Amino acid sequence: MQVGAVVVTFNRLGMLGQTLDALEAQERPVDHLVIINNASTDGTREYLEAREFTVPTTVKHLATNTGGAGGFAEGTDVAYGLGMDAVWLMDDDTVPRPGALGPLVSSLEDAEQRLGYLPSFACSMVLWSQDGALCEMNVPEPTWDWARPLAVGASYTLMKSCSFVSALITREAIHAVGLPSANFFIWYDDAEYTHRLSKYRPGIFVAESKVDHQLPQNRGVNWGDVNEKNIWKFEYGARNQIASAVKFRSPTIAASLAENMIKQMRGSGVPKGLRLRLLKAAAKGLVFKPEIKQARTVR
Repeated sequence: MQVGAVVVTFNRLGMLGQTLDALEAQERPVDHLVIINNASTDGTREYLEAREFTVPTTVKHLATNTGGAGGFAEGTDVAYGLGMDAVWLMDDDTVPRPGALGPLVSSLEDAEQRLGYLPSFACSMVLWSQDGALCEMNVPEPTWDWARPLAVGASYTLMKSCSFVSALITREAIHAVGLPSANFFIWYDDAEYTHRLSKYRPGIFVAESKVDHQLPQNRGVNWGDVNEKNIWKFEYGARNQIASAVKFRSPTIAASLAENMIKQMRGSGVPKGLRLRLLKAAAKGLVFKPEIKQARTVR
């Protein structure tokens, strides 16, 4: 299985080097490295042009910042076009441990034989870099029958969705469902894409594969954390989450998500003006359409 690792970066030069070093140090080597520079202004371009890589590498410098969603759509397309059998997606604050890739690949191969089908993706155990605890932001969502592989002797479980902090997507699944939705810009693009993938075939969670996520604090997304400085991110999240629920899940789930959003904001004392802004963003999700494009053929 030829694996192309895709790293999307924007103005995180200090962290990017650690991610790239970790990818080059994988015990099961990466076959190709694709780096999408989202119009960084912190010297990332110069750093990448000067760096000597130990694995075949393709670097693409985008003219504008397309957000994580646009970057992952572009990177997945590039890796697919290079003929990779699987695409390993991660942010520029992800540090995969040396043994991270091997178990993902071997578990996919095992599942194809043991379960009779190739899962659409395999995801890692994501740990907080500061103390090794489970990273609250990156807990994958299991399927209702998550334990089915365990019943036949496997060590992995079935997943419905995961984050892009170490997700290995199979070529077959990319061909079937298309690329990540580039127009999401940021937030929830990973959940939307992996939900879409799992409708084709479920993914798997591989606990043996571990990566560290370099976050300032170990906390999941909570609508009660909204403030004037970060609301622009939450607006994308509200719109994208509702749009994804309407298109790929159900209006009932969309309504439940909106209700939960309101409860969290009220419970945390988010000012009324900010609450209204988020509700307007969520309402946009009712008509916002995820942009789904097919990957290009081998270059």
